[in-house]
Amino acid sequence: MKKIITTPNAPAPIGPYNQAVLNGDMLYTSGQIAIDPKTGELFKGDIEDETKLVMENLKAVLDAADMTFENVLKATIFIKDMEQFANINSVYGIYFSDDTAPARETVEVANLPKYVNVEISVIASR
Repeated sequence: MKKIITTPNAPAPIGPYNQAVLNGDMLYTSGQIAIDPKTGELFKGDIEDETKLVMENLKAVLDAADMTFENVLKATIFIKDMEQFANINSVYGIYFSDDTAPARETVEVANLPKYVNVEISVIASR
């Protein structure tokens, strides 16, 4: 059965979608970008801090579903500039253990919502 997951600790959706959907034991998150959930303001700063806010927003959504990054099976990273990959990857890697890190793809795109530099979504399972 489909259950909508929402939390005030992650940014509210900016369109016709939800923060995440739980179906049975599977959680599908929407892509998170660097919006401060407390203010609703778009983050302006360096790529490392932007990525950290994205990961913290994902953490909040996972928490709302009673999951952690250990539950993540797959991640998708969309980035605006592949030259930023190493910086994004260094922050992303803090949230996962090498032994249990999920499958992942990273794709460079022409643009992202609100013209951010990075957007990340995950699929997790209990």
